[in-house]
Amino acid sequence: MPIYLLDDTQHIFPNPNNANEEGILAVGGDLDPQRLLLAYENGIFPWFNPEDPIIWWSPNPRMVLYPERVKVSKSMKQILNRNTFEIRYDTAFKEVMSNCQKVIRNNYEEAGSWITKDLIESYTKLHEMGYAHSVEAWQDNQLVGGLYGVSLGNCFFGESMFSKASNASKACFITLARELEKKNFSMIDCQVYTEHLESLGAEKVERTVFLEQLGEGLLKPTLKGSWTDLF
Repeated sequence: MPIYLLDDTQHIFPNPNNANEEGILAVGGDLDPQRLLLAYENGIFPWFNPEDPIIWWSPNPRMVLYPERVKVSKSMKQILNRNTFEIRYDTAFKEVMSNCQKVIRNNYEEAGSWITKDLIESYTKLHEMGYAHSVEAWQDNQLVGGLYGVSLGNCFFGESMFSKASNASKACFITLARELEKKNFSMIDCQVYTEHLESLGAEKVERTVFLEQLGEGLLKPTLKGSWTDLF
């Protein structure tokens, strides 16, 4: 499949099923919030190195967590039952993104390197518009973990997470999944496979199935606005 070249004049994406074997669908365009929303509506997300043009992805298979299938280990149940972390929503969105940008894995800073200044600005605008949200773990009034993503219909699109304290991001993810189940959300899009996500219950789904389920989920009303008082 060819890789499509986008421009800044029109917010148009090719069919997400036309991505190549790596999952790359298109390059170029911009990070305008309306383009980002259109991307998520079509099962597409941006992921790129700062020195590269914007790369738009539609991988096959897709990694998805159905909220009712989240896996909670015995040790995590104890952590959650002890209220080791205070979980908050949408109180420190930009701070969560900034911490995700600084994530260090395998002894070098690389995991969050794609979270550029422009990306933070665009997702902050989505947050102000009521579409992007953060889930935060706090200890002694300090932010020690969190994740952020985009909510459309009854689907949540997870983007990135960080931890400064052991199990902090897990606590956010599991708590979010439980709350989304209560709100009748159909899925958390985890994008691509990792062992960590699999251990939490995420599973591989064929792209055609994912897109069909996404289409059904987008028929539901979006819980726009701050989630601070909703969960």
